[in-house]
Amino acid sequence: MNPYASFLGDRDPLQVIASTAKQLSSLMETVGAQRAEQPPAPGKWSAREILCHLADCEAVFAFRLRQTLAQDHHVIQPFDQEQWARNYAAYTVPEALALFSAARQWNLSLLRSLSPEAMDKEVTHPERGTMTFRTIVETMGGHDINHLRQIEAIAGKSQAA
Repeated sequence: MNPYASFLGDRDPLQVIASTAKQLSSLMETVGAQRAEQPPAPGKWSAREILCHLADCEAVFAFRLRQTLAQDHHVIQPFDQEQWARNYAAYTVPEALALFSAARQWNLSLLRSLSPEAMDKEVTHPERGTMTFRTIVETMGGHDINHLRQIEAIAGKSQAA
């Protein structure tokens, strides 16, 4: 049901998502401006594009979290990440990092304020079926780990260059 659960393992998703913005900032500093623009392989996103994707996703997660809390039986609207990525040339690393960091802090404030019962609220994803609010939070954490690993690999190549 959750394609990102394997990335999360037994880690607490709230702890993972609370640390991501700082990790991204550090990684992007290591990658550097020039390397941030270079895809690691043909057809793959550059570090800047991955960061833009994370910023977009954080905005999407903000909406999904709030709609799930506000509506009974909310149905999540999927989006085509490749279509959204067509506009990533418009954004800089500092802009993407600023959006991600601000939206993430906003989402963390919401998540930390919720009762344990809120985590059990059901929501439907058209491709994944019925899940809970908790699954969205777990997806956020696993999604972060997946993309952090991609940027870490690029950063490793940057340090070796």
